[in-house]
Amino acid sequence: MLTAQLVDHILTTIPGRTVGVLGDLFLDRYLDIDPALNEPSVETGLTAYQVVGVRSYPGAAGTVINNLAALGVGHIYPIACIGDDGEGYELRQALGKMPAVEQGGIFLSATRRTPTYTKPMLGKEELNRLDIKNRTPTPEDIQDRVIALLDEAWPRLDALLVLDQVSEEDCGVVTRKVRDHLAQLAERDPAKFVLADSREQIGLFRNVCAKPNEREICEAVDWCPWDEEREAQDKALALAHATGRHVFLTRGEKDIFLPTPWKREGTTEGSGATVVPTYPVSGPIDICGAGDSCSAGIASAMVSGLTHAQAAAFGNLVASITIQQIGVTGTAPPDLVRKRWNEVNK
Repeated sequence: MLTAQLVDHILTTIPGRTVGVLGDLFLDRYLDIDPALNEPSVETGLTAYQVVGVRSYPGAAGTVINNLAALGVGHIYPIACIGDDGEGYELRQALGKMPAVEQGGIFLSATRRTPTYTKPMLGKEELNRLDIKNRTPTPEDIQDRVIALLDEAWPRLDALLVLDQVSEEDCGVVTRKVRDHLAQLAERDPAKFVLADSREQIGLFRNVCAKPNEREICEAVDWCPWDEEREAQDKALALAHATGRHVFLTRGEKDIFLPTPWKREGTTEGSGATVVPTYPVSGPIDICGAGDSCSAGIASAMVSGLTHAQAAAFGNLVASITIQQIGVTGTAPPDLVRKRWNEVNK
């Protein structure tokens, strides 16, 4: 599906492209603890861990942004609401260090918190994570501003990646109202590539491509499959029919199952699926952020004029690079992409 010429075409095309990222921006904060400095708390008698370093990175939609920037996308436009708080300040600082990221679509709210995953690291051991999330519905005025920013950016976006990270319904950026408005935009402009990724609501998107994994598709699509052994594949086919767009069903180390949408309502005319294999990886792997790097690869290929199957293959290639970067959320800059392509085609 891919060739060296196509890989090079993607990498030389995307510096001139604009990709939007709509969704939940998290702060990933690591607290580096030195066990040798542990001391007892005078007040409680419990061990007081001593933090010797704080590392902050954009997470959730920020991981997608980081991967787009590393690949070389020329303009990246996030659309999100974060809290007017210290975590939001750290998040904007971290985004400001990335090339090509425009922060005009990120706005602050005094009524919302910046979602944050705080990860205490006791030496190399990760202790219990501390989560800050918004657990109340997103206010109407915030939803309206997200929609206004999306409308304003839409004409200049070559593609849009949607990341619905928050499990609690309508408590994040991509609420039902935002999702429905996106469906209207995509219906009016079917040539624009939009890819949605959602932990809990992937079955509710319409008129956009979807990228679920097997758990997400099985839990989100309320429909009895034709073949119980092929539950995920059959539900992906059903979702492609419902959305009218391709579905990129990621199946771990195996492949991407890529159903095509049915062309005529109520028939199977034109339907089918392509299986796009992953690239073999040896040695230890770290799958943290693999799905986000795959999404960035897919979008980069689509804005470069490749087919959906070729885009899936490029997404797999990018993910095969990032999962080999242990202990960090990996990225795939162009030199590593070309090197990896040469490795898999020896």
